[in-house]
Amino acid sequence: MEAAPADRAPLRLLGAALFAQAATSLVGGAVFFDPYVKPADIAASMGRVADNIGGVYAGVLLQLATAVVIIILGVLLYQAAGHINRTAALIALSFYIFEALLLSVSQIFVFALADVSRLYALGPGGALESAGGTLLICHDFAARMAIIPFGLGAIIFYYLLLKAGIIPRWLALWGLITVPFVLIGVPLTAFGARVPFALFVPYVPFEFFAGIFIFIKGMAKGKAFEV
Repeated sequence: MEAAPADRAPLRLLGAALFAQAATSLVGGAVFFDPYVKPADIAASMGRVADNIGGVYAGVLLQLATAVVIIILGVLLYQAAGHINRTAALIALSFYIFEALLLSVSQIFVFALADVSRLYALGPGGALESAGGTLLICHDFAARMAIIPFGLGAIIFYYLLLKAGIIPRWLALWGLITVPFVLIGVPLTAFGARVPFALFVPYVPFEFFAGIFIFIKGMAKGKAFEV
């Protein structure tokens, strides 16, 4: 059963937010930061960051935009499925806000790394290189730790969506079953654990696909939003 026309607008906004959150995060990291940085060679990494400082700043802005969209997404998910269990939905929303804060903190380290790299390009020094390495470590740690509140919040929200019938059962189960691998695996990598990327693959396309599906198809049954 598709959503009534009056229900489609907020539901499409939810789909757009889900897709935008995934897209800005991917572009901000994979395009404007990751190609320049190799933790094993901090000196070369700082040189590349200094040479591409405009792109790095663009990546910071995109990641900060991601943080804003994460909060918007959390609010929309709360509105969509909060009527099933408002306490659980509020806890999940709090986790999303915490995730956004950790992501923002990680970008402060990137901004500082860009400035240190610019100084390093003007006159290389051991102290600057050490500072750059420390900032990169802090960025990676904050970014990976942000996955913990994300995963916890996502599990709650996906369960509530499943119970509410806002989206097809198979789509909610896809997220509910695969996100725990990300929740556990990514933080472990921050402590040096070797986690096969294959464990993350089932979840990687979920937010893109779910965002597009919700935007185009609407819900499976029930009302889109209960306020």
